Amino acid sequence: GVVCVCVWGSFMASNGNNAAKAKYEQKVPVFYYRPTHTDCQLLREQWIRAKYERKEFVCVERQEPYSAGYREGFLWKRGRDNGQFLSRKCILSERDGALKYYNKHDAREPKALMKIHTLNASFQPGKIGQPHGLQVTYLKDNSTRNIFVYHKDGKEMVDWFNAIRAARFHYLQVAFPGAHHADLVPKLTRNYIKEGYMEKTGPKHTEGFKKRWFTMDDRRLMYFKDPLDAYARGEVFIGSKENSYIVLPGLPPSTQGYHWQFGITIVTPDRKFLFTCETEEEQQDWMAAFQGLVNRPMLPQEYAVEAHFKHKP
Repeated sequence: GVVCVCVWGSFMASNGNNAAKAKYEQKVPVFYYRPTHTDCQLLREQWIRAKYERKEFVCVERQEPYSAGYREGFLWKRGRDNGQFLSRKCILSERDGALKYYNKHDAREPKALMKIHTLNASFQPGKIGQPHGLQVTYLKDNSTRNIFVYHKDGKEMVDWFNAIRAARFHYLQVAFPGAHHADLVPKLTRNYIKEGYMEKTGPKHTEGFKKRWFTMDDRRLMYFKDPLDAYARGEVFIGSKENSYIVLPGLPPSTQGYHWQFGITIVTPDRKFLFTCETEEEQQDWMAAFQGLVNRPMLPQEYAVEAHFKHKP
C-alpha cells in the first residue's frame, strides 16, 4: 500500500504543478523571455512574480508595459566620462523603429538613436555593478556602441527588456514574413558567447601585447580598454573553416612582447591575430568558443558582415 501512496502523491504533485503551470502560463507572449537556471537572479525572480503574483499571463491587459509597441520612462545611465549613473529619459517606439535617450529632460533631439533592427540587450549585473544592470548595444556606422542602464525597480527593468524583445519580434516578423516563431525568438536578444581579458598585439606583431577586455558577440569579437567602455577599440570577424579561418593553440615561434603564457592564433584570410590568456583554462574556453564559430558554416547575411570588416580602413 505504501508504494501506491507514494506514487499517487508524486503523480498528484506533478499533475498539480502542470495544471498550475498551464493556468499561470496560458498567455505568455511568444517574445517574452523565459529564464533558465543560468540567468541572473532578477530575471528568475521577476518571472515567478509575473506569473503568480501579478498574473500577467492570465490577464493580457497586464502585459501592456511591454506589448504596447511604445514605452517611455527614466533609466539610470552610466556616463561615458566619469562612470557616474545619471537619470535619462528613454523612449522605445516601434513606429519610429528606435530606442532613444535624451540628455536633458526638455531636449528636442535625442542624444542617441538606436535602431531596433541592430539592438541587443543583455543583463550584466556583475560587470555593471548593479543587480538590475542591463547592457544595450546597437550598431552605428556598423560599429558597436554600448550603453549601460538600470532601474531600482526590478519589474521596471525586466519590462524594458521584454519591450525591446517585443519590438525586435515585430520588426523581424515584417523583415521575414512567413518565418516560424521558433526561428525568430532566438534572434530577439542574445547573450555573449564569452567575455573576459586577453592580451593582443597589432597587425605587425611587433608593438608588444596589451591587455584588453574581449566580448564575443556571435561572429564579432570586440575588444575594449575597459569592460564598460561605450565603444569597441576594434573588432575581429570570426568566419568559418570553409572560408580559411583556423584556430590554433600557441603563438608563432618568433613572437615577443607578451606577458601571459597561454597563446591563441586565429588565422583569417587576411592576417593572423595573436592573443594570450592568463590561465590554461581561459585559453581552453576561448579556443572552444572560437572553434564553435569556425565549425559553423556561414549564413548568407554573415558574408555581408565579413565584407564590411574587410573594407574597414
